[in-house]
Amino acid sequence: MGSIAVGVVVLGLKYLAAHVTGSVALLSDALESIVNVVTAVAALVAVRLSARPANAALPYGYHKAEYFSAVAEGIFIVIAALAIFHQAWKGITTPVPIDAPALGLLINGAATVLNAGWCWVLISQGRKLRSPALEADGHHLLTDVFSSLGVIGGLGLAILTGWYVLDAVIAVIVGIVILVSGSRLIASSVGGLMDVALPAPTREQIGDTIRTNAAGALQAHDVRTRQAGRMTFIDFHLVVPGTMAVEEAHAICDRIEGALKADHPESLVTIHVEPEDKAKRAAIVVA
Repeated sequence: MGSIAVGVVVLGLKYLAAHVTGSVALLSDALESIVNVVTAVAALVAVRLSARPANAALPYGYHKAEYFSAVAEGIFIVIAALAIFHQAWKGITTPVPIDAPALGLLINGAATVLNAGWCWVLISQGRKLRSPALEADGHHLLTDVFSSLGVIGGLGLAILTGWYVLDAVIAVIVGIVILVSGSRLIASSVGGLMDVALPAPTREQIGDTIRTNAAGALQAHDVRTRQAGRMTFIDFHLVVPGTMAVEEAHAICDRIEGALKADHPESLVTIHVEPEDKAKRAAIVVA
């Protein structure tokens, strides 16, 4: 809700700055702010949906809804970049002087400061809550902040030199930055939808936790991990002596699961117990 409110205010300020100056670069900045509002609405829907508890139809929960939001955000960013290129082309072919430059830059600067403060809130809270949607929205706003600073600096140079074609050139640069940002966001979100494994250091840490908490077992193999929103999924096979009682094997599993959840509080751990004849060469040997 905060992102939507901030986005509407920033959009209004940036559009006002573009209107009073007639600057293509400031208009490109305002076009990106339209995307900010649309994607903030998408992020709100995704975060609320992902918070729903699991049910019979979706036993693993709604956590992946946030990745759909991030993909949609990336698509909107790409569309904004194309719109900026269109406006920039008109500015290159017919450059015009900039009206009320000081007022326009002041208004745009105020919008940029507001954006910078809010993107810090989104990124920090997204990491704290392990929310891809919030963090993606924050990184998008951070890109907006940097592009706005570039627009302000470049536009100031155009005003000082009188080379008003720089106004459109700056808009092209902003469009390229936004296009790259949107492409990266789509790529990372698709990775989440495709159940990409956790980063290598995290997988090594999980292996160490299993190794040091599986006393009584022989080995663990076929460890698989994935992330879905703030939820971490870990599953593996645990090999125990064939003569071990079910109760004793279950106690080992409980101990490993407790240790893993201590490191990853919001996680689902699945352990498949096997007899020693199922052991594999590529495995985690128990300490």
